[in-house]
Amino acid sequence: MLILHPPYVAGKIGVVLAQEVLSDGQPSGRWLISVDSENIIVSLTANEFQVILR
Repeated sequence: MLILHPPYVAGKIGVVLAQEVLSDGQPSGRWLISVDSENIIVSLTANEFQVILR
């Protein structure tokens, strides 16, 4: 998937790991994304990334 925001990772490719879950067990509405070219995981809303098919 292509990351659209935030600027420090925009334009990079990432892999969706899982939906983020809050401490009470409820989904946060955000997704945990592993950024391919960085050693980081970011939490993004659905409008901050775009799924691309290979």
